[in-house]
Amino acid sequence: MPLAQTNTSVPVIVDNEKCIADKGCTVCVDVCPLDVLVVDSITQKAYMKYDECWYCTPCEVDCPTGAVTVNIPYLLR
Repeated sequence: MPLAQTNTSVPVIVDNEKCIADKGCTVCVDVCPLDVLVVDSITQKAYMKYDECWYCTPCEVDCPTGAVTVNIPYLLR
């Protein structure tokens, strides 16, 4: 699977400044029912690997630092 070379709009945004996955936190990855979040092996920060989000928000709610934001589309709110 090729890596994206440009910025894309995905439902789950992780603020790298707030993310503490490099310190061992994997809460957002663990609570995602679809396993769309992973920790990057190079940066050691979480990101959305697959765009299959159900907008269920446990990753956002359970993140201890508030680094995760789920952008729910207007029509689903």
